[in-house]
Amino acid sequence: MNVVALFGTRLVHRVPCILGVSRKLCDYSSDVDAMMDNGFQLIEEPLKMTWGDSGPDSRSEFEIHIESRWSERQQGRFQAERVIEVLMQDGPGVDTIAALTELNMKVSWILVREVLVGILRTINPDNKARWAKLGYKFFLWSGQQENYRHSSSSYNLIMKIFADCDEFMAMWRLVDEMTENGFPTTARTFNILICTCGEAGLARRVVERFIQSKTFNYRPFKHSYNAIICSLLGVRHYRLIDWVHQKMLGQGLYPDVLTYNVIMCAKYRLGELGQVWRMVDDMVRNGFSPDFHTYNIILHVLGKANRPIAAHKLLIHMKEEGIDPCVLHYTTLMDGLSRAGNLQACEWFLDAMKKNGCLPDVVCYTVIITSYVVAGEFEKAQAMFDDMTAKGQLPNAFTYNSMIRGYCMAGNYKVAISMLKEMESKGLIGEFSQQHDAPCVMKLLGLSSRISVASCIPVHMGLLLQSLVMLLNTTLAQKANSINLQKFLQHDHVE
Repeated sequence: MNVVALFGTRLVHRVPCILGVSRKLCDYSSDVDAMMDNGFQLIEEPLKMTWGDSGPDSRSEFEIHIESRWSERQQGRFQAERVIEVLMQDGPGVDTIAALTELNMKVSWILVREVLVGILRTINPDNKARWAKLGYKFFLWSGQQENYRHSSSSYNLIMKIFADCDEFMAMWRLVDEMTENGFPTTARTFNILICTCGEAGLARRVVERFIQSKTFNYRPFKHSYNAIICSLLGVRHYRLIDWVHQKMLGQGLYPDVLTYNVIMCAKYRLGELGQVWRMVDDMVRNGFSPDFHTYNIILHVLGKANRPIAAHKLLIHMKEEGIDPCVLHYTTLMDGLSRAGNLQACEWFLDAMKKNGCLPDVVCYTVIITSYVVAGEFEKAQAMFDDMTAKGQLPNAFTYNSMIRGYCMAGNYKVAISMLKEMESKGLIGEFSQQHDAPCVMKLLGLSSRISVASCIPVHMGLLLQSLVMLLNTTLAQKANSINLQKFLQHDHVE
């Protein structure tokens, strides 16, 4: 029962990262921080109750167990480093298998996991062929050792290595080997495979295989269809989600709250807002009450439709139903309203959120700052940024992007360059350029090489500035600003 309580709470605070439509503005680190800050108390409370009943002796045993597990994990990481060092020496005339055996290590799940995860962290475009070979060599060797047998988890890790190394045929052979050896495929297996399917036709064949599979361990989901549609949502196969839903109904299975939430999110992403409301009606008609995530989706729909009064009534209704709106709900609503161009309503709900005891987080601040920049309200954007930093909220890559864009639109290029330097000092430049929703200034990165930047500015920052010039060239009104920027960059006084 305690495990169920722990997992249930964890699931509640993981799904907003998928279903919370405004959370895509947040970087990975702040998502994790948000889950830790907002979710830890709810996870901790059920455990506190059980510990309180068990007495001091049991608590001491628990602490000893945790300490022992931590020690095992540390030892596993140390041994994994030694294994990876041996693997890196592989080459002509080197007997890597013998070298691994000479390490005289006891092979355990912790060791295998640490080695394979270490390989995943090491893979890059230049070495992926080599690490695919070395990873599989270690996988075969470890599976032959005494008192150790691979599991579905270890198969999933080596499949992930093959997927990241573009060794798709080898990956599929492992799937067959996995089932032949009696290991069940899991939701993680499906997720790895579906991420490699670039086209919808191939993805549908993968889905059909898992629907028909008798060895698909879909737990902790209620049935295999929920496991499948959650993975499809993560890789944005929205139309395929609807197809799976129809297959599910054809099998005589009925949706639960999770199913409805995923389908509503998919319908929303496809722009089928009428279908979202139909799913809400269907959900209530079948006896299911909207939950935390259902309300989050509905709030964004109302926001984008510029219906602040209806959204306010929904927030009141949520409280009546025992669900207190949190910063995620308000941020989602304000993101929708900002996209509809209703900044006045955004400001009103921001004040209402604070009055209700919800403090803005980095994502909430970024949504408001971006709204002001898009509307040309640069002074308000700066004031919000200053308030954010004064309250101890650290800007992420998206926050900096919005501010830099605002500075460039306002012609304040010196401050834009200064903020680029600040981004680099915090290690956000690489993360900024890798985000799949990076704005057009990053999509233009490196397309122009005409502008010379002072040598004290790193090359990649110079390229970003070139991109900003190209962005400003898009209209006649902005061409004058572009010329001014080029003149500014040619001076040697840039710090």
